[in-house]
Amino acid sequence: MLNSASMTHLLSDARDVASMIFLEDVPSARSYLPLAVAALREKHPLIFNYHPYTRATPNQGITIDPYFLKIFRQRWYVTGRNHADGAIKTYALDRMSGVNLSPQTYTIPDDFDAETYFHDSFGIIFNHSEVKDIVIKVDARQAKYFRALPLHHSQHEEISDSYSIFTYRLKISDDFVSELLSYGPRITVLRPPELRAIITRQLSEALNNYQ
Repeated sequence: MLNSASMTHLLSDARDVASMIFLEDVPSARSYLPLAVAALREKHPLIFNYHPYTRATPNQGITIDPYFLKIFRQRWYVTGRNHADGAIKTYALDRMSGVNLSPQTYTIPDDFDAETYFHDSFGIIFNHSEVKDIVIKVDARQAKYFRALPLHHSQHEEISDSYSIFTYRLKISDDFVSELLSYGPRITVLRPPELRAIITRQLSEALNNYQ
């Protein structure tokens, strides 16, 4: 949000070249981001209906105590404690409808820390799986991009003449698998074996679509 504010200030001084500046669209910021920010600021629970892609009908009347907001791949997400089961869950703002603030208030537990919560995760998906040592081989050109914009804060690089070996400490998730698949033949997962198996299976399934 601070980056967005800085960008807004910059663009307000660049109206004469506005037609030559193109920004990524973030649809989820249009409707409910102000309400989510207000919920965080004033510590009021959020009440909403949720439309997950895995269900034909929405989940009605979800109530959460928002703990933090996060943007990932042009979508805003809110994470907080679900009143129904007491679990900490994450919801995409662009899949919500009928969003309102509850008149009640809440407090965030003293032992909860947002950075710690996602410390070993990639993207927006949190799971309770084991943290793995992940090793990938990356061609020299792609390595330059990883060097400039690391995939994860745990990234470590060993440079060779025509490739680099990147290591990470994180949990395997759908978000991370999708990220690795997006680089195609420019990277190779060396370990762990279970991640190699996931990548191999998904590549094989994708190839079957063209046969």
